[in-house]
Amino acid sequence: MNSDTNGEIMPGAEDTKTRQAAADLDAQALFYHRHPKPGKLAIQATKPLGNQRDLALAYSPGVAAPCLAIAADPSKAADFTSRANLVAVVSNGSAVLGLGNIGPLASKPVMEGKAVLFKKFADIDVFDIEIDAASIERMVDVVSALEPTFGGINLEDIKAPECFEVEEQLRAKMAIPVFHDDQHGTAIIVAAAVRNALLLADKKIEEVRIVTSGAGAAALACLNLLVSLGAKVENITCTDIEGVVYEGREKRMDRWMAVYAKKTEARSLAEVIEGADVFLGLSAGGILKPELLEKMAPRPLIMALANPTPEIMPELARAVRADAMICTGRSDFPNQVNNVLCFPYIFRGALDCGATSINEEMKIAAVDAIAALAREEVSEVAAKAYGSETPQFGPEYLIPSPFDPRLILKIAPAVARAAEASGVASRPIADWDAYMDRLNRFVFRSGLVMKPIFAIARNSGKRVIFADGEDERVLRAAQVMLEEKICKPILVGRPSVLQTRLERFGLRIRPGVDFEVVNPEDDPRYRDYVDHYFSKVGRRGVNPDTARALVRTNTTVIAAVSVSRGDADALICGLGGRFSRHIRDIRQVIGVAPGVKKLSAMSLLISQYGTIFFADSYVQESPNAENLAEIAHLASVEIERFGIKPRAALLSHSNFGTGDTADARKLREALALVRQQSPDLEIDGEMHGDAALSKDLRHRVMPNSTLTEDANLLLFPTLDAANITMNVVKVTTDALHVGPILLGAATPAHILTPSVTSRGVVNMAAIAVAEAVQRG
Repeated sequence: MNSDTNGEIMPGAEDTKTRQAAADLDAQALFYHRHPKPGKLAIQATKPLGNQRDLALAYSPGVAAPCLAIAADPSKAADFTSRANLVAVVSNGSAVLGLGNIGPLASKPVMEGKAVLFKKFADIDVFDIEIDAASIERMVDVVSALEPTFGGINLEDIKAPECFEVEEQLRAKMAIPVFHDDQHGTAIIVAAAVRNALLLADKKIEEVRIVTSGAGAAALACLNLLVSLGAKVENITCTDIEGVVYEGREKRMDRWMAVYAKKTEARSLAEVIEGADVFLGLSAGGILKPELLEKMAPRPLIMALANPTPEIMPELARAVRADAMICTGRSDFPNQVNNVLCFPYIFRGALDCGATSINEEMKIAAVDAIAALAREEVSEVAAKAYGSETPQFGPEYLIPSPFDPRLILKIAPAVARAAEASGVASRPIADWDAYMDRLNRFVFRSGLVMKPIFAIARNSGKRVIFADGEDERVLRAAQVMLEEKICKPILVGRPSVLQTRLERFGLRIRPGVDFEVVNPEDDPRYRDYVDHYFSKVGRRGVNPDTARALVRTNTTVIAAVSVSRGDADALICGLGGRFSRHIRDIRQVIGVAPGVKKLSAMSLLISQYGTIFFADSYVQESPNAENLAEIAHLASVEIERFGIKPRAALLSHSNFGTGDTADARKLREALALVRQQSPDLEIDGEMHGDAALSKDLRHRVMPNSTLTEDANLLLFPTLDAANITMNVVKVTTDALHVGPILLGAATPAHILTPSVTSRGVVNMAAIAVAEAVQRG
């Protein structure tokens, strides 16, 4: 959705490996969309409906009251219905991604995907609506009739030039935001990159020359926004598949393109690019030849946004123009122009203030917020979202990462303020402090919690050894980790078995080529591994014969020895066998980190209700006060790796002294130790579980509690209490379980549960890598 092709499928050469990769991705995508149930969306009730009273309130007769209130005052719909947080993603399927005019039904997976992005990034509910409407009149009639249902309309994948007319007419007819993301989302990110690039190049926007390759919806929207920011129309030259857009041209022209038509004899990109400061590509791969770059002005900005193959590959561009600043639409290069950088947050701000439209002032506010964010000094929390190297404003960091947690905190308020200042906010934000607090709470209550971990892990080059290398879930995870550059996997397994299973599962990665293999039946390091293992356990009841047998047959021992020797940076095991056996092997071979007395574990649950960590959920049966204090410290360090401020609660049947059992006394002692040993950790207790998770309830029973917000780290007196609570919460909230995360090992090591999915394997590997990266 970052490039506009006017519905055409652009050509591109593919070798055998690329075709195989595409086929493999297609198979995985079909499985992903089909299982565990078809599609990517579901509707969930937000109110209880468990008895006759609930039914009377939800439907007849209680529903009459809000209906009459809205009939008397339509603005009350924002108070009594979901309309103020509901967006329609609408398409007629006439220009879907690079697939062209595939029709409305075939476009549904894309529209569902867009809906998921709205929900995940900005907590906006979406109905995807695919309409069988080819004409402008039909589209306008259908969409405009939906106004009573929605707080905003996101037009998607409608071909040019019809998309211009449809949006223009809808904006005139409807009193809610109408936003064609293919146009304006791309334009906003492009404008932010242009603004920062010109700042670095010491150029003024009103003086620079801009040349485009592509003159479809996205390209023209980019130019229109740049003109709003000060660019001169006379300094802009458009080219497309027919060549230069010139005065008098008749083929493939419309009134929107005509604005940029030039009186010129030039007819090709090569003839107009000389002296250009900005190249804006929204066309096809390979269009911008290296020799053309040589003609551009000093310190040019190259925006090669065609996907998947840019108009020129960054390494090729740099070989010719080392002074160039380069943006692409791809995530594997710096400066990715990705619409998800802005559209969820623009709608978030627009909906929250009841905007009647998304106007030019609001778009410019978004541009300014994105550009300014890239120039800001990166905070400690934001740095964790980027990985081991903190980004700094410069040629390779013109725009933020799509997963920077600050985006919603910057863009949504800027858009809401601009809406109010320009007079289109029907419900201006009354309490900005409360609004910002709500946005902050969302950032850490969504599935985005894993994004900082993946950002740290990506491209780190860390080696992770998987003890269960022959398991299907590990093999599938290994391919994902290689594709996403999370780590260098090392699989313990027999090469012939690995190869057979990779072929059976349709995976293209190859043992010994794409990943390293440790063959338990025949590895040249076998004797060294035996000696190393025996040096660790020789005085713990293991004789040399047993050591030799275990290094042949116990894959967790093999993997632990590999990590202990420095042949790998982290260990993942546990898909088979008892947890206690794996913890024993890790404890004996890898051991605990300096200063740590005992291993412990923490589990993470991610649900619609928030992100909560549970400790110790797997290892220590009945930790004493000193152990609990250590668990609290180790858990808080791990939580900070997620870019989250830990807030801990010690849970008990006793609520701030209402009981005096041995466990309650233990928790009070642990609290005193934590405050002494980790004074910066926000913690309180002992307390009830509901008090830990409700600031209001806690305040009623303990007004001076040192826990300032809802707890996100729950500490328990026993293993039974932690594990039972964690599993009950997991089932009742349909939460994603990440973990157990082993705490205190000398080297990152984690023990999976037998029920883990391949995605869970990837998550735990990323956590292990992030820990290895930050340990140095």
